[in-house]
Amino acid sequence: MENVLRPLIVIGGSVVLTLVIGWATDLLLRKADQRHRETPLWGLLRRGRIPYQLVLCAAMLRGSYDQARLLQRHSAGIGQTLTLVLIGATAWLVIRIAAAIVETTYTRYARAHHDAARVRRVRTQVTLITRVVAAVVGVVAVAAMLLTFPAMRAAGASLLASAGILGIVAGVAAQSTLSNMFAGLQIAFGDMVRIGDTVVVDGEWGTVEEITLTFLTVRTWDERRITMPVSYFTSKPFENWSRGTPQMTGIVYFHVDHTAPVELMRERLRDILRECPAWDGRDYGLAVTDTTPNTMQVRALVTAKDADDIWTVRVTVREQMIDWLTNHHPYALPRVNTADATLAPGFRHLDGNARDGDRRAHEPPRTGRG
Repeated sequence: MENVLRPLIVIGGSVVLTLVIGWATDLLLRKADQRHRETPLWGLLRRGRIPYQLVLCAAMLRGSYDQARLLQRHSAGIGQTLTLVLIGATAWLVIRIAAAIVETTYTRYARAHHDAARVRRVRTQVTLITRVVAAVVGVVAVAAMLLTFPAMRAAGASLLASAGILGIVAGVAAQSTLSNMFAGLQIAFGDMVRIGDTVVVDGEWGTVEEITLTFLTVRTWDERRITMPVSYFTSKPFENWSRGTPQMTGIVYFHVDHTAPVELMRERLRDILRECPAWDGRDYGLAVTDTTPNTMQVRALVTAKDADDIWTVRVTVREQMIDWLTNHHPYALPRVNTADATLAPGFRHLDGNARDGDRRAHEPPRTGRG
């Protein structure tokens, strides 16, 4: 009977105690979150309840498993497994706590500052810091797990002795990976590009959606995702429309007939912009910028507060201006001249025959009935 009750009390008691402590801790965090709505820290800490309970359960079982006297032949292996679980769960819990603290700091900063560009920059830095912390904690946890094996302890001296050679070999083998990692840190703290920035890369217009230590994701206007190595943004030129002030100037071109009423088009442009909510009211203009034998090119300049609004203003001006010309000044639209050209006297076609009028003009006058 004792052989049955002892393992049941030890293992069952550890599990029950873990659940009770985990429930009590979660209840306290929930009440703290309801009481302090100004900070999301307590709500974010609740995300770590699973690794927290794993740490409690693994620690209790690791300390009391010998008292259970269960599977004594495999006690060393079971103890080793519990130690590995404890180290992994602790690393998981540390990552969750660090992420909660960093996210809370960013939230407070975002509430206190209304500069969108600065908030996006801090968001980029916070994201990369969280990933770096997770990577460092993961490496330390793996190292701690390996050191729990006696064979790894004995090999520690030789590993340290060859660390220099291994480092050189690893550096050469992972040159591209390391360059991307350093490029990611340079982007985060060099303020080159931030999450939420509007960029143009390789002719594609989109918004930066994610930045990691090795790659960057751009979401295009048609919902495609372009994944690029972060080293691209440190080695090649690209357009960042959100750098500095997000205000932009847009251009709309019209190809019209030479008889188009340019002054009336200026007045119509002003009326269109006054009715367009996306126009920021800073500036506008319309001028003839080029001519061809058949048409002339008219350029309209408009302004808006950001890239999204400038797109809306441009398409609005283009649509309404063409509609206005079609309904009120159709003669101003481009036309193709299909009339016969005036030919030089004596001009002959490819078949060698001259036109009737040209033939009569060059024939000698006829007399009589001939």
